[in-house]
Amino acid sequence: MERFVSTYAMRLDSKGRMSIPAPFRALIARDGLEHVYCHPALDLPVLQAGGARLMAGIDSLIERYPPYSEAREELAAALYGSIETLRLDPEGRVMLSEGLKTHAQIRDEATLVGVGDSFRIWEPNRFRAHLAEARAKVRALKQEIGSQGATRDSRGDGA
Repeated sequence: MERFVSTYAMRLDSKGRMSIPAPFRALIARDGLEHVYCHPALDLPVLQAGGARLMAGIDSLIERYPPYSEAREELAAALYGSIETLRLDPEGRVMLSEGLKTHAQIRDEATLVGVGDSFRIWEPNRFRAHLAEARAKVRALKQEIGSQGATRDSRGDGA
């Protein structure tokens, strides 16, 4: 199964349109879509975008909660209610609404980052800071995992 991968630097043109990278458009097209679903991320100043798999992930998350529960209602409103359908023009561009740009603090440049079943649209400086923080956390996790393995290996019982 194909995934959204890699990072792309994009500029918004004078009309506020941004190109979606060809590999990302190919995945959207495989879903039979001529648009991209996009919503403000719930926990970061970034946009979450994608096609059918993004929507399936949202459906799955919401369906974890009982029908009519407060949590389900709030998630549905926060996610479904904020999704915008961004139509791809013949050149593969989309227009970000002012609300989306404001949430992600995007002006004239954006960084598109594949994250598997979807992709994120970042303001470039915010993405660089986020990536640096993520890499530091991954290095710490790697050291922690490595030290746990060394502890197990040092017992001498092979477990």
